[in-house]
Formats: sequence, structure tokens, C-alpha cells
Amino acid sequence: MKKYLLATAAIAVLGTTAASAADLAARPYTKAPMAAPAVVYNWTGFYIGGHVGGAFRGNSNNMLGGSSDGSFMGGGQIGWDTQFSPNWFFGLEANYSFLDARGVIANRGLGSVTGRLGYTWGPTMLYVKGGYAWADSRFINGFTGDSGRNGYTVGGGLEYLFTQNWSGKIEYQYYDFGTTNFATPVTLIPGNFRNDEHTIKVGLNYRFNWGSTLGGF
Repeated sequence: MKKYLLATAAIAVLGTTAASAADLAARPYTKAPMAAPAVVYNWTGFYIGGHVGGAFRGNSNNMLGGSSDGSFMGGGQIGWDTQFSPNWFFGLEANYSFLDARGVIANRGLGSVTGRLGYTWGPTMLYVKGGYAWADSRFINGFTGDSGRNGYTVGGGLEYLFTQNWSGKIEYQYYDFGTTNFATPVTLIPGNFRNDEHTIKVGLNYRFNWGSTLGGF
């Protein structure tokens, strides 16, 4: 009889434990959070934009560069870039800048067609550039001269991608158009004078991302 009672008690305890376990809610399954995808900054494609800045005479023997304090400049640019590795890019750019020419003799405008080579990390681009340059060097204040000068330009800058389509830049560019020789009018001292300019400008570009081979930003 004693054994029977012990067995009955054991069965009752096991039954109670099983019922309690059955009453417990099933533990919910929680999916591990997904890691945020890495942002890919895309510089490939065409762009168009504008800029403002200042132009300064190259040296003291320069009578074609405007005032010694510099001249205001403003204009536009259009170009195309392609990334040929995760960080390196190559591009082509054409730009033209109008100058506030206040001197008796001055360049009215500066244009260039250049190649650009640079390195990118995230939204930042550091680049150098160089190529063909042209100056609208017509004399002003009633005097006439040649309609333009051919030369070369070199420079570099820093550009930052704010959004998928907009970027801003700051850029230095040097223009050299050689030596200009004039002997008239009589009020001017005849001789040879340098025609070169140092320019600093800030600009804004809209990027279309046409021809892009990279996904992401």
C-alpha cells in the first residue's frame, strides 16, 4: 500500500510539471538585425555647373591681367567623370569665365578644356587638371587688339558630393598665354608684357549620373 501511494504521488507531481510547462508561452523568434549596407559614392557621369571667384596678375610685368588687386570672375563649366577603380577617376572639363576687366588693357574672359585626374574617398574628391586655355584679350576703352590668345592651364581642387546629384568645389587654376608685344597707343610704353593669370574659384555642379556603372549614392 505504501508503494502504491508513493507511485501515485510521483505521477501527480510529473503531471503537474508537464501541465505547467505546456502553459508557458512559446519563446518568440527574434531575427538578428541586418547590418546597414555600405554607402557607395558614385562620381561617374556628366555634370554641369557654375562658379565665381577672382583672377590675379601673374607678375609685376603683366599689363594684361587687370588691376593688381584682382578681378572678379564668374562663369560655368560642363564635364564628364568616370571611376576606373574604386578610388581613382579621370574626367574631361570645359569651362569659361567672364572677367571684370577694369584696366586699360585686360583679358575679358578665360576659357579652358582640360583633363582631370584624381582620387576619391567617400564623398570627397582631390584632383589635378591641365590642358588648353584661351583668353579673350581684346583691348578695351576704345583700343583694339587681337581677338584672343592661346595658351595652357594647370591647376587642382577639392570637390565634395553633398547628395547623389549635387557637389561643391574649390579650385585653383593658372593660365599662361605667353608674351604680348604692343607699341600703340603712344600713351602706353611699348614693350613685351606677360599675359598670365592666377585664379581661385568656388563652384557648384549638378551631376546627372548618366553612364554610371556603380550603384549606390
